[in-house]
Amino acid sequence: MQNIPIRQLPESNQEPTLVGSFSIRSLEAILDGKELMEELHRHDFFLMLILIKANGLHEIDFVPYKVGHYSIFLLRPGQVHKLHLKHGSTGYLVQFKTEYFLSHNKSSPQLLRKVGNQNHYPLNADLFKKMDPLLSSILLEYNGKQEEYHEVIKANLSILFIQLLRQRQDPDPDQTLTPYQQEKLEKFLELLEGNITKYKQVSQYADLLHLSVYQLNAITKALLNKNASQLINEYCILEAKRNLLATVNQVSQIAYHLGYEDVSYFIRFFKKHTGYSPNAYRQNFS
Repeated sequence: MQNIPIRQLPESNQEPTLVGSFSIRSLEAILDGKELMEELHRHDFFLMLILIKANGLHEIDFVPYKVGHYSIFLLRPGQVHKLHLKHGSTGYLVQFKTEYFLSHNKSSPQLLRKVGNQNHYPLNADLFKKMDPLLSSILLEYNGKQEEYHEVIKANLSILFIQLLRQRQDPDPDQTLTPYQQEKLEKFLELLEGNITKYKQVSQYADLLHLSVYQLNAITKALLNKNASQLINEYCILEAKRNLLATVNQVSQIAYHLGYEDVSYFIRFFKKHTGYSPNAYRQNFS
């Protein structure tokens, strides 16, 4: 069974606890006058691609985005993506382990869940002006490594995330979810990402969230207009697509990896939700 290529942050003998958990680099230094072409892969860390002037294509979990000026891409651990950046693109690449940011304060987990639920944040020049000083400060602290610099970095990251959340569209005025329900929804989506190969039943996720099945379905229906079972199926299909397009594993291996002992059932399930058999999907979209 071949795994989807997973990239990790490099460790450093001089600063293993920080450099192995956080890094920031300018795109100019990464590109060095060349184009960047990356095939499908995934990371075990959060990745922020912050673009000031840029052209290219970015595909995240098979959703294509045209790379443009003044935009931010935020990828969660486990998501797959491929990237083409043309030379001359400018901005920053920020990478950090989940536990690095969560160690900042008690509100960090909720903030990271909220901001991580959206992959693409289109901005404009005026909005970016608010964020550029934060990024410059993070880069300065990272390179200067003065006392408690990692705390300054995490504080600036928090402010940056709050700024991004403020750019989202105003919530639906008919939306009646409480902050508690919103938190449960975000946690449910996080659990799906990490447990979809093990758990397929709504009741299993409801138990993990200390909710009834009825409560969980009410929350997902209110905000996403989908019941919990539909979301579970969507994540199963997404993980199947990831493995079909980013590995050369046989369909039977992918089915077993996803927790399906009956390969025929998995093939029928995949075709029902995509219109393609797994092999046909691989042939048409690779």
